[in-house]
Amino acid sequence: MKKSLVALAFGTLALGIAEFVMMAILPYVAGDLHVSIATAGHLISAYALGVCVGAPALIFARRLPLKRILLILVCLMIAGNLCAAVAPGYGVLMLARFVSGLPHGAYFGVGSIVAEKLADEGKGAEAVSIMIAGMTVANLFGVPLGTTLSEVLSWRATFLLVGCWGLVVLLFVWRWVPQVGGLPDTGFKGQFRFFRKKAPWLLLGATLLGNGGVFCWYSYINPLLTRVAEAGVSALMVLAGFGMFAGNLAGGRLSDRYTPGRVAAWAQGTICVALLLTFFCARVPWLAVALMCVCTTGLFAVSSPQQLLLLRHSEGGELLGAASVQVAFNLGNAIGAYCGGLPLEAGLGYEYPALIGAPFALAGFVLLTVFYRRYEPSGRRPLRHA
Repeated sequence: MKKSLVALAFGTLALGIAEFVMMAILPYVAGDLHVSIATAGHLISAYALGVCVGAPALIFARRLPLKRILLILVCLMIAGNLCAAVAPGYGVLMLARFVSGLPHGAYFGVGSIVAEKLADEGKGAEAVSIMIAGMTVANLFGVPLGTTLSEVLSWRATFLLVGCWGLVVLLFVWRWVPQVGGLPDTGFKGQFRFFRKKAPWLLLGATLLGNGGVFCWYSYINPLLTRVAEAGVSALMVLAGFGMFAGNLAGGRLSDRYTPGRVAAWAQGTICVALLLTFFCARVPWLAVALMCVCTTGLFAVSSPQQLLLLRHSEGGELLGAASVQVAFNLGNAIGAYCGGLPLEAGLGYEYPALIGAPFALAGFVLLTVFYRRYEPSGRRPLRHA
């Protein structure tokens, strides 16, 4: 495995911990800052807002070398998390979380471009999946580690860990990622020209809706599994992380063998079926756990193909296109969490969010199916773009 791809994956590992650990440590943050858990939950939204602002802001850096953009983004990540670690109050922490989110989508966008440029011939999707693998490792090991630090020491130690890891990422990106050819400057308006085509909208819609379907269910998986799990939720979340890791690598390799659109569509269809079965089989412990693994595997099997496809279908605005996936991803998270909570507010059981998520996942499957039938009619692997 190329060291340059490992360096990129180290960056997504840090971003993954910074994004997802807040959901696990909310009670500690709320108690220390003397705010309610609901108020502390706005810190999750602040990060998501940073993602949505930082990704399109890439167009202002379009003339810079790609490696320099990566280094700037890592510095932002370090600054945001170190400020969060020493934040004296809720307001400063809110601002720090916003800053921490700024480089998230942008890093994935630039990183996917660099990864494909560094990939061997015909291995573009696999290279992108290696970069994204850091996010799955974050869910597998990073978030449990951050949660343990919050329990034993302080929630501030978790953000300090991410900030210090960012320094390691900065060194590795500087040492291991070579200078790669920049992108042609199509001007400010040229960055948005690809939005005139249907393909990017099909992909962004599929990302938003498909992700929304999964997070309808995944946002409330803790109480659902608590009811059926004997091994403990923490152990099961590690199992879910293994599913994410395996799904991500499988999605990348299968996309290089077949086509990214076809692989993403089939993975999304599998998620839809798994969510429906979760609703009907949630009271059967072993089935609930097995279906959880299917959903988390599918979630990241879709990820690298979608990232690569947006890059390939955003000619002239590759930076914005590749980063837009993360904007759609985070919007899907927010919409899914809200919609999944509606049946719970109505007094229904914890299996109902999966039922709400199934139509979202079905819509994502339909959009991806339309995409690959229209833009990948041969079913053969597309030529790698230089």
